[in-house]
Amino acid sequence: QVQLVESGGGLVQAGGSLRLSCAASGGTFSRLVMAWFRQAPGKEREFVSGIRWSGGRTWYADSVKGRFTISRDNAKNTVYLQMNSLKPEDTAVYYCAAVYSPVVHTRADDYDYWGQGTQVTVSS
Repeated sequence: QVQLVESGGGLVQAGGSLRLSCAASGGTFSRLVMAWFRQAPGKEREFVSGIRWSGGRTWYADSVKGRFTISRDNAKNTVYLQMNSLKPEDTAVYYCAAVYSPVVHTRADDYDYWGQGTQVTVSS
Protein backbone atom coordinates (compact mmCIF):
# COMPACT_ATOMS: atom_id res chain seq x y z
CA GLN A 1 0.00 0.00 0.00
CA VAL A 2 1.33 3.41 -1.01
CA GLN A 3 0.73 6.47 1.15
CA LEU A 4 1.04 9.97 -0.31
CA VAL A 5 1.29 13.20 1.66
CA GLU A 6 1.19 16.58 -0.08
CA SER A 7 2.54 19.85 1.28
CA GLY A 8 3.36 23.31 0.05
CA GLY A 9 -0.02 24.78 -0.77
CA GLY A 10 -1.10 28.23 0.32
CA LEU A 11 -2.26 31.67 -0.69
CA VAL A 12 -0.31 33.60 -3.29
CA GLN A 13 -0.91 36.63 -5.47
CA ALA A 14 -1.29 36.30 -9.21
CA GLY A 15 2.11 36.06 -10.85
CA GLY A 16 3.64 34.42 -7.81
CA SER A 17 5.08 30.96 -7.30
CA LEU A 18 4.57 27.93 -5.11
CA ARG A 19 6.23 24.54 -4.91
CA LEU A 20 4.18 21.52 -3.98
CA SER A 21 5.76 18.38 -2.59
CA CYS A 22 4.40 14.86 -2.38
CA ALA A 23 6.16 12.36 -0.16
CA ALA A 24 5.48 8.70 -0.83
CA SER A 25 5.89 5.75 1.49
CA GLY A 26 4.98 2.10 1.59
CA GLY A 27 5.76 1.24 -2.00
CA THR A 28 8.53 0.96 -4.55
CA PHE A 29 8.74 4.64 -5.44
CA SER A 30 11.12 4.24 -8.34
CA ARG A 31 8.51 2.11 -10.15
CA LEU A 32 5.60 4.49 -9.64
CA VAL A 33 4.22 6.88 -12.21
CA MET A 34 3.50 10.05 -10.26
CA ALA A 35 1.05 12.77 -11.21
CA TRP A 36 -0.62 15.92 -10.01
CA PHE A 37 -4.32 16.59 -10.43
CA ARG A 38 -6.42 19.50 -9.29
CA GLN A 39 -10.04 20.10 -8.53
CA ALA A 40 -11.73 23.48 -8.32
CA PRO A 41 -15.13 23.94 -6.64
CA GLY A 42 -17.91 22.62 -8.84
CA LYS A 43 -15.50 21.15 -11.39
CA GLU A 44 -14.18 17.71 -12.14
CA ARG A 45 -10.74 16.63 -11.08
CA GLU A 46 -8.33 17.38 -13.92
CA PHE A 47 -4.85 16.22 -14.86
CA VAL A 48 -2.11 18.78 -14.36
CA SER A 49 1.18 16.96 -14.86
CA GLY A 50 2.76 13.51 -14.73
CA ILE A 51 6.20 11.95 -14.68
CA ARG A 52 7.46 8.46 -15.38
CA TRP A 53 9.45 6.50 -12.85
CA SER A 54 12.73 7.30 -14.53
CA GLY A 55 11.97 11.02 -14.51
CA GLY A 56 12.97 11.38 -18.14
CA ARG A 57 9.52 11.98 -19.58
CA THR A 58 7.02 14.52 -18.36
CA TRP A 59 3.49 15.45 -19.37
CA TYR A 60 1.56 18.68 -18.83
CA ALA A 61 -1.93 19.93 -19.36
CA ASP A 62 -2.02 22.69 -21.97
CA SER A 63 -3.23 25.14 -19.36
CA VAL A 64 -0.01 24.86 -17.34
CA LYS A 65 2.64 24.27 -20.00
CA GLY A 66 5.52 26.68 -19.69
CA ARG A 67 4.50 27.67 -16.15
CA PHE A 68 4.61 24.44 -14.13
CA THR A 69 7.47 21.95 -13.82
CA ILE A 70 7.21 18.46 -12.38
CA SER A 71 10.24 16.63 -11.04
CA ARG A 72 11.02 13.73 -8.78
CA ASP A 73 13.75 12.66 -6.42
CA ASN A 74 13.73 8.88 -6.18
CA ALA A 75 16.28 8.94 -3.37
CA LYS A 76 13.83 10.98 -1.27
CA ASN A 77 10.65 9.29 -2.52
CA THR A 78 9.31 12.72 -3.35
CA VAL A 79 7.73 14.38 -6.37
CA TYR A 80 7.53 18.14 -6.78
CA LEU A 81 5.41 20.58 -8.73
CA GLN A 82 6.99 23.99 -9.22
CA MET A 83 4.26 26.45 -10.13
CA ASN A 84 5.26 29.83 -11.56
CA SER A 85 3.28 32.71 -13.00
CA LEU A 86 0.25 31.57 -11.10
CA LYS A 87 -3.18 32.74 -12.20
CA PRO A 88 -6.46 32.97 -10.30
CA GLU A 89 -7.78 30.11 -12.45
CA ASP A 90 -5.10 27.86 -10.93
CA THR A 91 -6.98 28.02 -7.63
CA ALA A 92 -7.93 24.48 -6.63
CA VAL A 93 -7.16 21.61 -4.32
CA TYR A 94 -4.10 19.88 -5.74
CA TYR A 95 -3.78 16.11 -5.36
CA CYS A 96 -0.81 13.85 -5.76
CA ALA A 97 -1.54 10.49 -7.39
CA ALA A 98 0.41 7.34 -8.13
CA VAL A 99 0.11 4.10 -10.03
CA TYR A 100 2.41 1.24 -10.93
CA SER A 101 2.52 1.66 -14.70
CA PRO A 102 5.01 2.03 -17.55
CA VAL A 103 3.14 5.07 -18.89
CA VAL A 104 1.66 8.29 -17.57
CA HIS A 105 -2.14 8.35 -17.53
CA THR A 106 -4.22 11.51 -17.69
CA ARG A 107 -7.46 10.08 -16.31
CA ALA A 108 -7.97 10.16 -12.57
CA ASP A 109 -9.62 6.73 -12.64
CA ASP A 110 -6.35 5.16 -13.77
CA TYR A 111 -4.56 6.04 -10.53
CA ASP A 112 -4.66 3.75 -7.52
CA TYR A 113 -3.19 5.93 -4.80
CA TRP A 114 -4.07 9.46 -3.76
CA GLY A 115 -2.97 12.01 -1.24
CA GLN A 116 -5.32 14.08 0.87
CA GLY A 117 -4.87 17.22 -1.22
CA THR A 118 -3.45 20.66 -0.56
CA GLN A 119 -5.23 23.94 -1.20
CA VAL A 120 -3.74 26.46 -3.61
CA THR A 121 -5.40 29.86 -3.75
CA VAL A 122 -4.29 32.54 -6.18
CA SER A 123 -5.64 36.02 -5.57
CA SER A 124 -6.03 38.58 -8.33
